[in-house]
Amino acid sequence: MPNPLIECIPNFSEARRPEVIDQIVAAITSVEEVHLLNRSSDLDHNRTVLTFAGPPFAVEEAAFRAIQTAAELIDMDNHTGEHPRLGATDVVPFVPLSDATIDDCVAMAKRLGERVGNELNIAVYLYEEAAMRPERANLENIRKGQYEGLKSEIESDPDRAPDYGPSTLGAAGATVIGARNPLIAFNVYLTTADVDIAKKIAKVIRHSSGGLRYVKALGLLVEGRAQVSLNLTNYRETPVARVVELIRREAERYGVGIHHSELVGLIPQDALTDAAVWYTQLDQFDKAQILESRLYESHASTQADNGPSFLEELAAPTPTPGGGSAAAYAGALGAALVAMVAGLTIGKKNYAKVEAGMQAIRVMAEKLRKELTLAVDDDASAFEAVMGAFKLPKETEGQKAQRAAAIHNAMLNAAHVPLHVAQDVVKVMELALKCAKEGNVNAISDSMSGFAMSRAALTAAGYNVKININSLEDKSVGEKLLKELKELETKADGLEKEIRKTMQERGGI
Repeated sequence: MPNPLIECIPNFSEARRPEVIDQIVAAITSVEEVHLLNRSSDLDHNRTVLTFAGPPFAVEEAAFRAIQTAAELIDMDNHTGEHPRLGATDVVPFVPLSDATIDDCVAMAKRLGERVGNELNIAVYLYEEAAMRPERANLENIRKGQYEGLKSEIESDPDRAPDYGPSTLGAAGATVIGARNPLIAFNVYLTTADVDIAKKIAKVIRHSSGGLRYVKALGLLVEGRAQVSLNLTNYRETPVARVVELIRREAERYGVGIHHSELVGLIPQDALTDAAVWYTQLDQFDKAQILESRLYESHASTQADNGPSFLEELAAPTPTPGGGSAAAYAGALGAALVAMVAGLTIGKKNYAKVEAGMQAIRVMAEKLRKELTLAVDDDASAFEAVMGAFKLPKETEGQKAQRAAAIHNAMLNAAHVPLHVAQDVVKVMELALKCAKEGNVNAISDSMSGFAMSRAALTAAGYNVKININSLEDKSVGEKLLKELKELETKADGLEKEIRKTMQERGGI
């Protein structure tokens, strides 16, 4: 089964107090299955970038705990630094790494944004792929005027109203949350202290002022040296080597050169490989020629052949995967059967009148199958986040309160996953009914089987929604979820009566 992996690269407005960053790191690593990959602090920028990765729900929970901790420890009214910023946690991007899509990251950004706004009372703006307004896709537009400018305008200017949270700024400022593809952040230092030269070069190369596509750049003075600070938002379309060489050429106009460069955070291997190929002029290079890549592919292939199947993992004496994952798996099987029936109907002369409808059903069934397949791991990750919350320290009153809040939120999240499964499988039932009514009659039992698998998935998902809500101390917050589940079950009852009638009429059973 797929193991979705998400990367998160939050930026915090602090670098000069390492003890503060230590506490934020501790909050992140308190979530099981989350791995801290990198920690990078810049004293002149007074900014720290952390990189961590893991399953979607674990990463989402870790991001929330990091934002919460930063809000408690960083006062933006006393913050200064070279880098533009809006809040204690300035920006939180989610990036899909493997078995995940940008849409998965958009959904994470929206859930986290709503939670931060509601629970932490922090103004939240969504950017990049998660932006709710076109003009907010660009981070620079949101960060215009920085913390001080936003504080004076947020209450009076409707254009600066946040997507979530209050239209006021406290000491934690605002947080920008989004979804994007991998980004490379690096700095190029020049052989001069003249920051005006760095600013002129930044203006030439950044896309917003007519430069290279997918390049963002600022000219800064850092450690007594002029620096061109860069973000490459699509290194495949605008490679690193092209950017560096343009900076080198522009610097020569002013009689200076490149002193050195530095990487902020992590960089995809392909980006470095592309740069090496460009500089060494290996025009006939094939990436399969990289020794480590070939070894990795061989190892991964062996692991895939020998790894346990989902059913073996389900049978293992471990808490996850469990009933919620099984519900999603059953729903995915139902969607696969519906897609099969639609495929067996398409192209058949006797079903020409319904071909367009069957093509649409096949597309929708495949989409639902993929969503339900991802939910298999999402459910397991959500429950592991619950177990992680129970392991939080509870020695002081403050720790007890944070632990209780973390358990509550993890339980609520664990109820949301099977509810989403329930929503999806009812859609699969509707498609199965259409296939039973209009699809290839020779596959009508497959339509019915797809419906039956989805109905079983709804039942199992319902149990998981109810048990998680029942575990909440304040059960009232789950009433909306239970109401929606009841509506889905009632709808499924009606669909089942209809498909049984269709089975008798068309299948004679």
